[in-house]
Amino acid sequence: MKNIDLGKSGLSAPEITVGCMRMSALSLKETTEVIRASMDVGINFFEHADIYGAGDCEEIFGKAINELGIKREELLLQTKCGIEIKPNWAGLLSYNFTKDYIIHCVEQSLKRLQTDYVDVLALHRPDTLMEPDEIAEVFETLHSSGKVRNFGVSNFNSEQMVLLQKSVPFKLIVNQLQLSLVHTGMLDCGFNVNVANNAANNKDGSILEFCRHQDVTIQAWSPFIRSSTGKVFIDDPDLPELNSKMAEIAEKYNVTKDAVAVAWILRHPAKIQVVIGSMNPERIKNIAKASDFTLTHHEWYALYMSAGNNLP
Repeated sequence: MKNIDLGKSGLSAPEITVGCMRMSALSLKETTEVIRASMDVGINFFEHADIYGAGDCEEIFGKAINELGIKREELLLQTKCGIEIKPNWAGLLSYNFTKDYIIHCVEQSLKRLQTDYVDVLALHRPDTLMEPDEIAEVFETLHSSGKVRNFGVSNFNSEQMVLLQKSVPFKLIVNQLQLSLVHTGMLDCGFNVNVANNAANNKDGSILEFCRHQDVTIQAWSPFIRSSTGKVFIDDPDLPELNSKMAEIAEKYNVTKDAVAVAWILRHPAKIQVVIGSMNPERIKNIAKASDFTLTHHEWYALYMSAGNNLP
């Protein structure tokens, strides 16, 4: 498994990480199997959020790590906070980046994860009511106490990052954004500069180029999801050209189509970290092979266009 330097912060992490959003559906035994399989292929970075499974994902992960006897220094843990849920987890209440709420979320996450610190804390979705100076204050408190070592964001556009970074004394090292072969908006607008078509719409402030310029690592979430349907695009009968091309390339490199889809993201020079959500140990091992080969220039473009994209 290749490692990358997250946000050029000195934090070396695998280029593929396991997102734990679905972990609450597993038994303790199944959770330990997922963690062990991940570690066996060099994935020691696990990505959480306080709202995943109403906190149960973090809790069962913490129990599994204790069960396995894995030392804390062998792991890299990231969690997210800032989405406030109604009492009894009855639905979304607000986005909340106030000092007291962030501290509360972090304290609860650490308790559930059975750890004294997280390697990365990311703000989950932009809160338009955020006060950058207040966030700077809470980040300083969390960092000085040793509870959070690095900070980032999730689903922020470039100007939101600039606004926050103006006050925050710590570099934002990651921005978690949706990206897959069939969710390519941040790429499309870059191809279609000064072109009168829908692909030219710059919906998120040239976030890909901005993150590259600022040395912020993009963490690609939902790398197998077709955003228009919310379903996995691997073996989707409505995408025969894409699946045929993936199968062709998978055969060449002796890997699965899942690995090809991830390798397509990893091929980008932005050095993107891919967040996979599989809770299947065998599939995790197959996906990890994406780190063992590199798509050619022409293969990357062939996949992009077989997904229904056009070049101007």
